[in-house]
Amino acid sequence: MTQAAIDLGRLTGRDVGRAARLMAEAHAAALSGKPPAVPPRPEIGASWERMLRRGVDPERAVRPRPLSPAELAERRQRSHLTEVLPLLRDGLVSVAESAQHIMVVCDADGVVLWREGHPSVLRHGDAIGLAPGTDWCEATSGTNGLGTPLVARRPVQVFSAEHFVRAHHRWTCSGAPITDPRDGRLLGVVDVSGLLDTLHPAMLKLVESVAKLAEAELRARHLRGLDRLRSVAAPLLARIGGRAVAVDEEGWVAAVTGMAPVDRLPLPRTLSAGPVRLGPLGLCSAEPLPGGWLLRPALRPHAGAARLRLDLSEPGRPSLTVAGEVGSWTHDLSPRHAELLFLLAGEEAGRSAGALAEAVFGDAGRRVTVRAELSRMRRYLGELLEHRPYRFREGTGVEVVLPEDRSALLPHSLAPAVARARAGAAPRR
Repeated sequence: MTQAAIDLGRLTGRDVGRAARLMAEAHAAALSGKPPAVPPRPEIGASWERMLRRGVDPERAVRPRPLSPAELAERRQRSHLTEVLPLLRDGLVSVAESAQHIMVVCDADGVVLWREGHPSVLRHGDAIGLAPGTDWCEATSGTNGLGTPLVARRPVQVFSAEHFVRAHHRWTCSGAPITDPRDGRLLGVVDVSGLLDTLHPAMLKLVESVAKLAEAELRARHLRGLDRLRSVAAPLLARIGGRAVAVDEEGWVAAVTGMAPVDRLPLPRTLSAGPVRLGPLGLCSAEPLPGGWLLRPALRPHAGAARLRLDLSEPGRPSLTVAGEVGSWTHDLSPRHAELLFLLAGEEAGRSAGALAEAVFGDAGRRVTVRAELSRMRRYLGELLEHRPYRFREGTGVEVVLPEDRSALLPHSLAPAVARARAGAAPRR
């Protein structure tokens, strides 16, 4: 078997030392611009390319000031991962301790929120700055088991010299992203890390399974909360003659009367009782409910001119802001919706479902999948998104904000049209 044909994933399970040497050679070749004898795995190679473009120093991580205890406490309280921390602990900490590893949880910014596990490995983590309140996104720490899954949006194991920064080559890390099951928003990453000689080839699968359990628990909690709100709101809605909707504190709809049902309404960051303007509904009165709000529209939505701002400038946090005669609102986008809106923004004449399927999946036959996603998008865009073909309503101003580094455009996306745009070409029309 030639070196070029070696499966490093299998080799790490049989001969850790040899696998580490081969990865060190590949790492050295990448830094010198030479082709390696054994190429890195695709997700690692893509991360190394990002690091080289960013000018990340392989000899030292750039470590920003850690958060203060108060800042860390506030960030933990804000994170939805707090709700599933007991589940993560139950599923991983005892295993990590037995395997001489540690469990590490970071938020969507790559900031470490919690860290537990084997005491000696915790001390080794202190030596490289792997501690609560520190930043482990790729831009500061290179390829690693926390920052790289945040960008790739999939589980990633980073073994030895697959870490871009040499000081991390003694480590093996297995991280899986956790997303909000309600809207696909990235919440953070759970990772199990340890020193190289404690590698276990099944660790990544275990971490991925626990991350999926955490997402299922978040989904169940969300549904239970909506059920509680619905039981409170249903008698009120039955007595209301006009239009009204009950939503939880993040805008998810529990019950509705007199109007078409939707999944979610974008709410302002701060909402108080009294009149409020909501983009899709116009002027409303807001009344507090246990666990949510009762919203009563006073005006029919106006079909005047609108402006859309698709913000893709911050990788991993795409958003859409809609401004019109009744005010403005912002909606966090799932990765798929960000892809589709980016493609539609580049085509005033619109695109058919088949053309969008070809652009996103490289397969025009996946029209049903595209139509389903666009139907979900119309729940918050309404008449601003037309179909047959799919396009923005005539007269709608559309602004797309791209990252300064074009190669950082929707870095998680595997869509052929987005890959061409990352390389500098405009989306195919």
